[in-house]
Amino acid sequence: MESTQNKWALVTGGNRGIGFAIAQGLLAKGYSIIITSRSFDNAKLAAQKLQPKVIPLELDVTDDRSINQAVKTLHQKITRLDVLINNAGVYPDKDVNILTIDRELLDSTMNANTFGAIRMVQAFLPLLEKSPDARVVNVSSGYGALEGLSYDVPSYCLSKLALNGATIMLAQALQSFGIVVNSICPGWVKTDMGGSSAPRTPAEGADTAIWLATDAPRNINGKFLRDRKVISF
Repeated sequence: MESTQNKWALVTGGNRGIGFAIAQGLLAKGYSIIITSRSFDNAKLAAQKLQPKVIPLELDVTDDRSINQAVKTLHQKITRLDVLINNAGVYPDKDVNILTIDRELLDSTMNANTFGAIRMVQAFLPLLEKSPDARVVNVSSGYGALEGLSYDVPSYCLSKLALNGATIMLAQALQSFGIVVNSICPGWVKTDMGGSSAPRTPAEGADTAIWLATDAPRNINGKFLRDRKVISF
């Protein structure tokens, strides 16, 4: 197996929560890390906590111009990308259900949680295909499983359901490139999004993503996992 010494991993929304824990875990395995956030200051602060071998990068997954600028910036710093973790996302549903949600909220959530991940793969494919062992992990949710759908969490559920569907399609489309794509359910994690009552730590929520990005068998592809086990979409 190739040494991780010169391997690069990019984690969107890596400045806090599950994304930060994923970055920590990959760094511990010897990867060099690119942490992205919509705020460069937040990315820089997170990178300073994890130094060395961490690059902070401003990136908004809902903005194609921001994504394209990030690609240009990284082309000047790295020659390939070995791991892409699509972790950035939003959970905006509050006092709304499937009968009352408006188009604007649904559109903005889909843009962040689904389209953002698809665009990241599209934009970073030239760097991913230069890796002999490229892997993509989409951070989804149990709310994105068919059995997990809830009418009072409409935009989040639908966006994660669509992300799981996109995971299957991306795995199919990228098979000829030798790129593996999976999605994970981290469980209910104690973060700004999950709240203080959640039973899992960020490290526990990050474990499956780190495993898929590094040590998991490559024949696990186009799947949805929790606790390192394949679960139903």
